[in-house]
Amino acid sequence: MTPDPRPLRLALFDLDHTLLPLDSDYEWGEFTIRIGWNDPVEFARRNDEFYAHYQAGTLDVHDYVRFATEAVRERGPEAAAAAHAQFMREVIGPAIRPQALDLIRQHQAAGDTVLIVTATNEFVTRPIARALGVGDEALLAVQLVRDPHTGWYTGEIDGVPTMREGKVRRMEQWLAERQRSWADVQSTFYSDSMNDVPLLEKVNHPVATNPDPRLRALAQERGWRILDLFNTHP
Repeated sequence: MTPDPRPLRLALFDLDHTLLPLDSDYEWGEFTIRIGWNDPVEFARRNDEFYAHYQAGTLDVHDYVRFATEAVRERGPEAAAAAHAQFMREVIGPAIRPQALDLIRQHQAAGDTVLIVTATNEFVTRPIARALGVGDEALLAVQLVRDPHTGWYTGEIDGVPTMREGKVRRMEQWLAERQRSWADVQSTFYSDSMNDVPLLEKVNHPVATNPDPRLRALAQERGWRILDLFNTHP
């Protein structure tokens, strides 16, 4: 196959606190408490602990994914799908802001290839990407292993998790599948988090979006564009 000679423009987006004014993974955990799927005291304690590790850049993503998917795995596909639909109606839908949708549409209208590259797992994020107008094939999330007999999640991660340097590796895999490299594309990446500095450093146009204080300071130091779509970091 001959590589496509046309220039490719990529618009890459983190999801949580970037396109959404919340953390969908954390909010899904809180939602499972409200619907009675998890013990409110113990789950909330562990969820808060994992979230603090994520913010600090010290999260063991494998341990977290086992924890975060436990209730879904126990209840099975039908109950999980119904709960997620409720989650979309009650939590995610009201949090989708027009300015985030407008930014995605601007890139799509310009002919850019839009991808969401998120450290949150595919179960939580796939319906969110669809609601944002980004197709399944344009979502790079933490992929989950499925049991070959049941077809349901095992709690393990499939392949490279899209976290920190893993986002760069997954993007390089995505490019290689299309016989491309970073040198062949013009790339923009929007993110709020210091966890995403490896990918922000890799693209042509890093955009610190609703940045946390540390990323805001780094962006100012390096002359990166800063975009405040909405305030997500008090």
